[in-house]
Amino acid sequence: MRKSELAFPSADGKTKIHAVRWRPEQGEIAGIVQISHGMIEYVERYEHFAEYLTEKGFIVVGNDHLGHGRSVASPEDWGYFAPKKGSDLLVEDLNRLRSHMQKKYPGLPYFMLGHSMGSFLLRKYLSKYGKGLAGAIIMGTGTQKSATVTAGKALCRILALFKGWRYRSPLVDRQVFSGNNKRFLSGSTDSWLTKDAEIVKAYHNNPFCTFKFTLNGFYNLFDTIHFINRKENIRAIPSELPVFIVSGEDDPVGNYGVGVKCAYETYRNAGIKDISCKLYPGDRHEILNETDKELVYEDIYKWLCRHL
Repeated sequence: MRKSELAFPSADGKTKIHAVRWRPEQGEIAGIVQISHGMIEYVERYEHFAEYLTEKGFIVVGNDHLGHGRSVASPEDWGYFAPKKGSDLLVEDLNRLRSHMQKKYPGLPYFMLGHSMGSFLLRKYLSKYGKGLAGAIIMGTGTQKSATVTAGKALCRILALFKGWRYRSPLVDRQVFSGNNKRFLSGSTDSWLTKDAEIVKAYHNNPFCTFKFTLNGFYNLFDTIHFINRKENIRAIPSELPVFIVSGEDDPVGNYGVGVKCAYETYRNAGIKDISCKLYPGDRHEILNETDKELVYEDIYKWLCRHL
């Protein structure tokens, strides 16, 4: 596997977006998989999965979103997207990377994978730019009621009037994360991520994964979910686009499978013709880091091969 780093200008007009490309050492390239990572993490956490796919002939690429990883001017910017339209900018950055890769490697089947917050961004992306993709893998996703995210946006606005948009609110943080660990007895507050204790420990000790979101970050997360809930945006996803929804059955973000199945039914009822869904029993939020990750990798690889 050959790993290289690249940078490109963000749609915000000022930030350099950090990205990583992994490609096979040799042989014919089967296709490209672009990763949209989740909240409070960064794309290099997917390197083990990227290594697996490169061994199968795929190029893997992904960028750190605004407010994440190395796509920041300083650690003070972690969890902050942009003064205006932050959700839109993250989606535009995904499209800039796709455009760059398709110019560099024309004609290859192009897939996108989004995990957690990255799955919500991918779902928004598909409404705007889904045409021409070979397929989309929606991972660690869920379904939230529009009334809930509207209330979340309103709370962020009110708090920002007094504290500013860069304020890291314990109240909003608790509302988003406090229930995630309730079903898990382990002492770590991050046990909801995976059963693999070493992964949880590494995450907990990684400064790239332990910052708190700003009000701006939370507002844009809620705004993204608000967008993907709208019927007209769901209908804008190309009906011929193959979609694979995967999640852990014990993932609180997907309401332990209920929200994942709801997302699947929503897209199926909207007319997406080639859509499938798989829940992994006993698996938590990060199925690519689970104790049975080899099974998850294989399922994704087989799905990719069916859509080349």
